[in-house]
Amino acid sequence: MQLAALAAVRNRIQVGVPLPFNVRDHDRTLLLARGHLLGDQAQLDALLNRGALVDLAELQTTRERAARAPRERLPQIWTETITQIGRTLAEARAETFSVALDESVGPALTLVERDPDLAIFQVLSQDAGVDAAYGVRRSLHSAITACVVAQRLAWQPGEVERAFKVALTMNLSMLALQGELARQRTPPTPDQRVRLQSHPMRSVQMLQRAGVHDKDWLTAVLQHHEVEDGSGYPSGRTDVCELASLARRADVYTSKLSARCTREALAADVAGRAIFMQDPSHPMTQALVKEFGIYPPGCLVRLGSGEAAIVVQRGPTVTTPVVACFTDAGDRPLAQPYRVATSEPGRGVVSLLHPATPRPPAGVMAAALAG
Repeated sequence: MQLAALAAVRNRIQVGVPLPFNVRDHDRTLLLARGHLLGDQAQLDALLNRGALVDLAELQTTRERAARAPRERLPQIWTETITQIGRTLAEARAETFSVALDESVGPALTLVERDPDLAIFQVLSQDAGVDAAYGVRRSLHSAITACVVAQRLAWQPGEVERAFKVALTMNLSMLALQGELARQRTPPTPDQRVRLQSHPMRSVQMLQRAGVHDKDWLTAVLQHHEVEDGSGYPSGRTDVCELASLARRADVYTSKLSARCTREALAADVAGRAIFMQDPSHPMTQALVKEFGIYPPGCLVRLGSGEAAIVVQRGPTVTTPVVACFTDAGDRPLAQPYRVATSEPGRGVVSLLHPATPRPPAGVMAAALAG
């Protein structure tokens, strides 16, 4: 471990923004972990005066770490990135939100670029929690979906990043409300309906207070529930910007994959068919359906040879994904998964398993993704 003085990288640290690296004492013991929020300037000054140190290996940006990490580390980096994005969204009212968002979104964009299959896997790995955690996951799933579709549409890198940020922040003002509604068995109350109808404007206001001044970003957040035929809200406009149009489609599709108390999650093929039938001629819809396909990574399937498996990679055709079997033909759990190309004779996918089917244990899942 090669150490450098914290003072030498003072420009990389901001009060109220997650630390981009661990901070250590003179004897190398950990003082503050990466991601910790410095409460005030006095705390930072105390660390500098103490002669705190940082590991030179950790000075690369989070995006650089995601770009250079070995392939087998990517699932763990995804977990860390999702956790950090959740923390950042929770601090959306802070003046440093815009900077913190760039820091947490950077590695996610790199991860999507490095392995789109693993990115789509995050979307299909649904876990309908409660309150803000549920809303954060829904926002992240929409953001990943918007990102991979924007890439398929050959948008420029800057626009791909903006699409990710729009989808991630469009529901910023109702993250907790999303969780409430997900576990609520009764229709929305009058108060909840008002909050739903007003959330695009309130999300824009939150972003502006948090230091976001990108006009295209803010416009897309404001319009993300508008529909080209004028049936949307809050203003019923027909001139909807492309960023908003993509964010809305990503939101609609991923909502179909997500369970609530009053409805089960739809299987991936059913969700894809449903959104395609809504506007089959729109290029964004076509790109979304093509990108996710019938058996997207993360969905559970049954093979013709009897095994239960999880899709880990898209294959040469939409009907022949690469899967990792986690049971044998008799439905007995396997301690070690094994990969199968479903293009092999007799190993084709015969059905999608119900989205609520228990997933393999974490260790088996990690081995399946590592390949």
